[in-house]
Amino acid sequence: MGIVYDILEKILPFSWTSYEFMKNAFIAVILITPLLGMVGTMVVQKKMAFFSDALGHSALTGIALGVILGVRNTNVSMVIFAVIFALLLNKIKSRQGIEADTIISVFASCSIAVGLIVLSYKGNFNNYSALLIGDILSITTGEIKALLIVFVVTSLLWGVLYNKMLFISMNSALARSKGIRVNLIENIFVILIAVIVMLAIRWIGILLINALMILPVAAAKNIASNVREYHFFAVTFALFSGISGLLVSYYMNVACGPVIIVYASALFFLSYIVKILKK
Repeated sequence: MGIVYDILEKILPFSWTSYEFMKNAFIAVILITPLLGMVGTMVVQKKMAFFSDALGHSALTGIALGVILGVRNTNVSMVIFAVIFALLLNKIKSRQGIEADTIISVFASCSIAVGLIVLSYKGNFNNYSALLIGDILSITTGEIKALLIVFVVTSLLWGVLYNKMLFISMNSALARSKGIRVNLIENIFVILIAVIVMLAIRWIGILLINALMILPVAAAKNIASNVREYHFFAVTFALFSGISGLLVSYYMNVACGPVIIVYASALFFLSYIVKILKK
């Protein structure tokens, strides 16, 4: 990481680059936000905003299970639980004749309630309250390396599977008739969401993670005229919101996550105005 730090100090000669925690946070932002913007395009396309929100809230239960089982690294318990939870929700969502939104809401509510009960036992919830709004300045070098691996793997899978996922989102029955393994691809997609959300949630916050996944994409959708522009603007808006939010939060000495969401919200409203003016 030393070489990366040196490069940052040379290309960004600002006072904050002299702090290792800020350089770590900056690297994390340029990895996390494009991931959320990229994956968020399909979340919006498949109308899964409620799904991803429920998944984010399940983080507390993942941590609680880790505490009960004595898992030292709660990131591990969060990711494992989130993957199982996501696959279960996806199974429910795919069932015909079932009110999926209602059942997902029940699962999400129960999940967060169980997590809060366990984590608040004997007044210990203060140890975990930071998860609600996140703290990107606490990210470590090891976590950045894990995030880099997820970034590379997700980008490769996205390049291979995107067209098939888009086809499935438009007509899953026709996709099956063409020999596309719909269930497998959808399961891979929800696993990606689960892993990305759980890795990012400590730094963005449970209350805000879904907003960062949806707002830049919604803003991109307002002004994009094709799929390529849609992805470009989604990733660009997410990246801009992340970097701007981090720097403003540093100079204003406020929580980073909420500032990022304020920038993403501003971009959405501006893009909405542009959309109206185009008509």
